Amino acid sequence: MCGIVGYIGQEPAAPILLDGLSKLEYRGYDSAGIAVFDGASIRMEKTVGRLRVLQELTQNGETMPGFCGIGHTRWATHGCPSDTNAHPHMNREHTIAVVHNGIIENYAKLKAALQKKGYEFVSETDTEVLAHLLTEYYRGDPIKAIEKVLSRVEGSYALGIMFLDHPHHIYAARKDSPLIVGFSGTGKFIASDVPAILKHTRTVYYMENEEIVSLSMEHIRFYNLDGEPLEKQPVTINWDIHAAEKGGFPHFMLKEIYEQPKAIRDTISPRIQGDDVALEELGLSDEQIRSIRKINIVACGSAYHAGVTGKYVLEGLARIPVEVDLASEFRYRDPILEADTLVIVISQSGETADSLAALREAKGRGAKVLGIVNVVGSSIAREADNVLYTWAGPEISVATTKAYSCQIAALYLLALKFAKVRGQIDPSDFSQMLQDLRNLPEQVEQLLGQKEQIQFFANRFLATEHVFFIGRGIDYAISLEASLKLKEISYIHSEAYAAGELKHGTISLIENGTLVVALATQENLYPKTISNIVEVKSRGAFVMALTNEDHKEMEHTADYVLYIPKTNRFFTNSLAIVPLQLFAYYISLGRGLDVDKPRNLAKSVTVE
Repeated sequence: MCGIVGYIGQEPAAPILLDGLSKLEYRGYDSAGIAVFDGASIRMEKTVGRLRVLQELTQNGETMPGFCGIGHTRWATHGCPSDTNAHPHMNREHTIAVVHNGIIENYAKLKAALQKKGYEFVSETDTEVLAHLLTEYYRGDPIKAIEKVLSRVEGSYALGIMFLDHPHHIYAARKDSPLIVGFSGTGKFIASDVPAILKHTRTVYYMENEEIVSLSMEHIRFYNLDGEPLEKQPVTINWDIHAAEKGGFPHFMLKEIYEQPKAIRDTISPRIQGDDVALEELGLSDEQIRSIRKINIVACGSAYHAGVTGKYVLEGLARIPVEVDLASEFRYRDPILEADTLVIVISQSGETADSLAALREAKGRGAKVLGIVNVVGSSIAREADNVLYTWAGPEISVATTKAYSCQIAALYLLALKFAKVRGQIDPSDFSQMLQDLRNLPEQVEQLLGQKEQIQFFANRFLATEHVFFIGRGIDYAISLEASLKLKEISYIHSEAYAAGELKHGTISLIENGTLVVALATQENLYPKTISNIVEVKSRGAFVMALTNEDHKEMEHTADYVLYIPKTNRFFTNSLAIVPLQLFAYYISLGRGLDVDKPRNLAKSVTVE
């Protein structure tokens, strides 16, 4: 959450900082600020609200000259959104400036100790503690001061720091909150995520936990918390800069919905070789795959919903018991992980705090961990035993679309691989399912052609207050994700229910005009879902149904019907979710909301 950018180089820093922060808006924020060394002092400007307010205040950085600076977009954790609570934070003498992502868990204790020594606090944040602690320990050597401060703080952090005594340096450190270091021919950078600096460089270092870095025009030097120098190797980011731009679309979300055919194809195609699934990156021999007795899938948000689909597919094809856990609950339920358990951690960013903590819990208990992530070099990718990448490319909109679709595609591949190795699938069925997988990108493109039809229907329900999604089996998993998409960007109360549970209380919520979206893609459950549709219609619901293209009779039951092309029953999620993503998008658009940056949400949740 939040965003950090730092720059030192030959070009004016403030415009680069503001541009970098604009590329991190998707992470979620409520205020923004920058600090720049102007040749005599560290000058700071910060304000509550959108980044454009700061851009106007500084005339796009022109009023803040200087070639060294740090910037931040804040998402409030300690203290309400305000100019005072916005970052950067400085000490009383304005000789040290700090930006911080994460949470200092023992800040109250540290603050009380500093106040006893006469330090005065002007904000409600935990971050201001860091500025005063640095003052307390600084004796001319920034690295030593940072080491001492970090030895006292508990929690998570990514830090960007400036010292007036060292005006041509930026210092940074991280623990459990992402931070990268980049360099080009004209300068050095720190950033929370690649898009912030992709315009300037594709060469970066990924900082590991409890590392410190010093940047100047001449050098980039890494240290551990004992001050010992570290050797690190840079990596090259292969993203095209245009992949992180809107490319003519009005919103990133719509662009990313339309990128799904390519993203799915990029994730699937290299791993289907001939008539087989090639997943060498699993690091599992056939013997090890056959020895697995249970799988735990751990994730948050949409990735969790992908995991629910994965449970149906893995159990149905490979016949392995699968548990799906919310990462925020996994650690605290004292999970039973035995030697023959595989833990799969799913995360778009690879930095999700709860998922990363769950990964460490699983490894600490001796389980083998497979990460399914989208960001190369992210924390989960580095710490998992093995990683299966989803080649979705950069996803900027807070509401995930293409990354989710790639996650379920990766789970299809995994299930097919396991099913074949374990002898649970007939060879002819296996071959047909591979062909069905190959067909998915083209079928998604076909569904995108329905956008006008979906927009027309969405415009009829812009004022609705409650929406219910129902389905059985994999359709229930689709309902979970479709409901989340709608609620997070439209702010409409939306819930997903297993259709068979309607009689156990939920049906009491149905009244005249209530919109119910019914999923009916599972042939063996189709008659039962029809019965559920009849139940809600008899109580006044307006039903939009989504079903397979050969079920035209659905038009006699539902009020409005969307169809998906024929595919294997295990793969229907990849098709059914697309029109429902578009439905959520057009509802949000019609209500005049910020589609890409919904209120209170962040793209990458890097704090618990």
